[in-house]
Amino acid sequence: MIRAEELTKRYGTRTVVEDLSFTVRPGTVTGFLGPNGAGKSTTLRMLLGLDAPTRGRATIAGRPYAEHPAPLTQAGALLEARSLHPGRSARHHLTALALTHGIPRSRVTHVLGLTGLTEVADRPVKGFSLGMGQRLGIAAALLGDPAAVILDEPVNGLDPEGVRWIRTLLRSLAAEGRTVLVSSHLMSEMALTADHLIIIGKGRLLADTTVAELVQQAGGTTVKVVTPDADRLRGLLPGAARITTEGPDTLHVTGLDAPDIGRAAATHGVPLHELTPQSASLEQAFMDLTHDSVEYQGAAA
Repeated sequence: MIRAEELTKRYGTRTVVEDLSFTVRPGTVTGFLGPNGAGKSTTLRMLLGLDAPTRGRATIAGRPYAEHPAPLTQAGALLEARSLHPGRSARHHLTALALTHGIPRSRVTHVLGLTGLTEVADRPVKGFSLGMGQRLGIAAALLGDPAAVILDEPVNGLDPEGVRWIRTLLRSLAAEGRTVLVSSHLMSEMALTADHLIIIGKGRLLADTTVAELVQQAGGTTVKVVTPDADRLRGLLPGAARITTEGPDTLHVTGLDAPDIGRAAATHGVPLHELTPQSASLEQAFMDLTHDSVEYQGAAA
């Protein structure tokens, strides 16, 4: 279990993280989300003891990460995939890490295979692509067979097959009962991968919820209605419904379900070409929630 308790981090007069508390539980993939500058990286560094909090406490398995006698067996982390010696091979890099914790060489071989690096294991990492570097970073995170895994933007540089691989890997780690915390900007991947979400903005907690709950709170289901009599149907629907128009024949209706719309259309002889419920996307729900927390907003074109 990973726990943040009133974490606060200040640099001079600038507060990066403020009174942030959350718990990441075993057996789930928890997405850690927030706009650029929200304090995600600083929070992850405090969880791992790389930055000292100004106030508050961060624990993994009940104690600060640095106090574990063999930290790699408690939590494996990927924060910066390129933090390694360019002249070393992937195998030598992992072996050096393993020796610090008494981890057998067989585990090095195992994680190289798990991350698809066996064929390039003895090449200098300076020749690795960004995606290969990410895979090596994930291999290092898994080296100690840890109970918790913390990954910052793990799909950066991965091709579609690699993205699908990391999605499957994360879910399998959670299914084994591990605690999985993943930071990402890819909302589509979080919608497919995460069980739970922790969302921060300007260093403060904005939401601690599930994907389904967040989407529901953001507006629930919208019904797409296609009809040649769009203007007439719009006038027939109750005033409580929220209706937007897409072209001359398409309405998006929130606040009414599809059967209600269909009955109204049938009663008044309005032909329907399409009546499709559409759930709000995680991306839209995230943007709605964090709108006031974005540091730099571009002007509309």
